[in-house]
Amino acid sequence: MTTHDPEVAISPDADSSLARARTAGWAYAEGFVPEDEVLLRARERAAELGCHAVLPGAGALLRVLAASLAARAVVEVGTGTGVAALWLLRGMPADGVLTTIDAELEHLRAAKRAFAEEGLAPSRTRAIPGRPRDVLPRLTDGAYDMVLVGADPHAYPDHVTEALRLLRPGGVLAVDGALHGGRVADPARRDEVTTLVRELGRSLRADERVVPALVPAGDGLLLAVRR
Repeated sequence: MTTHDPEVAISPDADSSLARARTAGWAYAEGFVPEDEVLLRARERAAELGCHAVLPGAGALLRVLAASLAARAVVEVGTGTGVAALWLLRGMPADGVLTTIDAELEHLRAAKRAFAEEGLAPSRTRAIPGRPRDVLPRLTDGAYDMVLVGADPHAYPDHVTEALRLLRPGGVLAVDGALHGGRVADPARRDEVTTLVRELGRSLRADERVVPALVPAGDGLLLAVRR
């Protein structure tokens, strides 16, 4: 079967009206599931602290994935102020536990505030302070239904390697920011982060252990199901 490299084969659409329609469609999809006050406050804290927050369309998709898996054990790399965590927890069963990791204590405090506003029992979340590269190796092999990787694109390759170890068969890996502001789809972009994220997608596409897809929700979600 013949394959091609989408980063090379796909060029910008010359039809400006179609391009505008695609942009409008993306904006419509991003607002399709509105964020409530708890999510909006968590997002405002992320802006104040200058940390990453998953966009609404990606958050809604994460909730759907967690619900479809009935995910009771989820790992999040990069807590931020809890925006993605709230989306995930809303899709998980009532007895599901989210393990979330962040090196910044201020981020974790903000996330815990969001969890309290959500009315979550303390047993629903396990917030671990520390660098993910130090924490992830301590987690159990094959014990998790879903792993979300976000926050630091420079560390994505290492975090994804650990995530694949943690996932059970049928578990889902999600990498946020997989389009990196649209740069990944532009073959002329060769900066360090764009190249790294692009290569990560290619490596997962070639990895026989997973079934991958790239979804243009939020800033792009790179998804892979563990065989």
